[in-house]
Amino acid sequence: MVNEQIEDYVFHRDFSKTYPIITHGKGIYLYDENGKRYMDACSGAVAANLGHGVEEIAEAMAFQAKKAAFVHTMRFETEVLFQLAEKIAKLAPQSLKKVYFTCGGSEANESAIKLARQYHKNAGRNDKHIVIGRWQSYHGNTFGSLSAGGDIKRRQTYTPNLLNFNHVHSPNCARCPYQREKEDCEYKQNWSCVRDFESVITEIGPDNISAFIAEPIVGSQLGAVSPPEVYFKEIRKICDKYNIVLIVDEVMTGFGRTGKDFGIQHFGIVPDIITFGKGVSAGYAPLAGMIVHDRIVDSLIENSKGKFVHGFTYSGHPVSVAAGLSALTIYEREGILKNVQVVGDYLKQQLFALKKRCPIIFDVRGEGLLLGIELAIDGERGTPFPEEFHASERINSIAMDLGAVFYPGSGSINGYLGDHLLISPPLTVTTGEIDEMVSILENSLKIYFEELKEEETYEITK
Repeated sequence: MVNEQIEDYVFHRDFSKTYPIITHGKGIYLYDENGKRYMDACSGAVAANLGHGVEEIAEAMAFQAKKAAFVHTMRFETEVLFQLAEKIAKLAPQSLKKVYFTCGGSEANESAIKLARQYHKNAGRNDKHIVIGRWQSYHGNTFGSLSAGGDIKRRQTYTPNLLNFNHVHSPNCARCPYQREKEDCEYKQNWSCVRDFESVITEIGPDNISAFIAEPIVGSQLGAVSPPEVYFKEIRKICDKYNIVLIVDEVMTGFGRTGKDFGIQHFGIVPDIITFGKGVSAGYAPLAGMIVHDRIVDSLIENSKGKFVHGFTYSGHPVSVAAGLSALTIYEREGILKNVQVVGDYLKQQLFALKKRCPIIFDVRGEGLLLGIELAIDGERGTPFPEEFHASERINSIAMDLGAVFYPGSGSINGYLGDHLLISPPLTVTTGEIDEMVSILENSLKIYFEELKEEETYEITK
């Protein structure tokens, strides 16, 4: 219940909570006003990829702010805009060469949805407007991106306002929504998640479908679940067959997070649009955007006089773009990608070892430094915690008391059941810091397990 007396003027994310006030950060640590140190084991919201207190980025932002803090991209552009766009395009798969900037991932996905629609309309495919997304996915909180996403809890309040988009199940072999074994799908070369996608297309009618949007590795909603290796290759074929724009949401997975420049590079296909955010500026400034295939750009030039009917006041904001340029320079200079590969493998090994010691871990998954553990009342059988336990939130609360913060999530099984934690520290993390992180995680899980036993909940629910 909210206090009757207003004690501050902030519209808090949750008025039932009291939040620590962070005064500063350094490396992978944050410090509050009482001097308490928190290990940032989730890079904030999987965004602070270079950790905290990087003066080089702050100085680049200040330098740009002194030169030109703001220009409207309807009238002007800046040198840093061209420099960052070039760096990003050179990291992307072939034929994706044009970069459009926004402030956040929601805006990036909203832009991609609108661009796909304009692309079809310009070519005379006027009925193509529906986007197919996936359940247990997240693409943002604007109405368009929320409509495309499959986060049931976030969607519920706003259901009457959402667009009439369609959804298929996300591939999750550990919790297959089609009740199949991965080995059976591989043996028969018949994947239900792929077949279902094509079935939905034919039911709706291909002439009505504009785009398909998917995360290469599902982050917050499934806890770092990778699809079967063949999945995106088959999806690419189907999108080509029915002239559907394939949007790959790399807001969380881009810029080295999974051990490659972009997560889709694990799967060997070229999307039509890649959206990005978070790591592009390492969290130092609001920055995101989309990388667009030449084919779509060429169509825009040919059929719409080169104009995208869309835009934001702060698109290509010079100070944010300067932060991104500085961050990408550091990624390259410091060999961040290699560190992710080495330290990510080490972290995964430690989490698998922890699973053997902890009876409430059901699964360990993910790539690079986007890793997740799925929690269960019975880790061996995978029996999920009851929804009302809020298990992942409680474990993260314990961890914060012990000095680390993870990224809790729920609803990974059916939108309601299924708890997980993302472990996604800054990409600069060391093996020594990983050891400290896993130790705090293990102690947090032990404390929660003891709470269950004390309440006589564990045996009853198990």
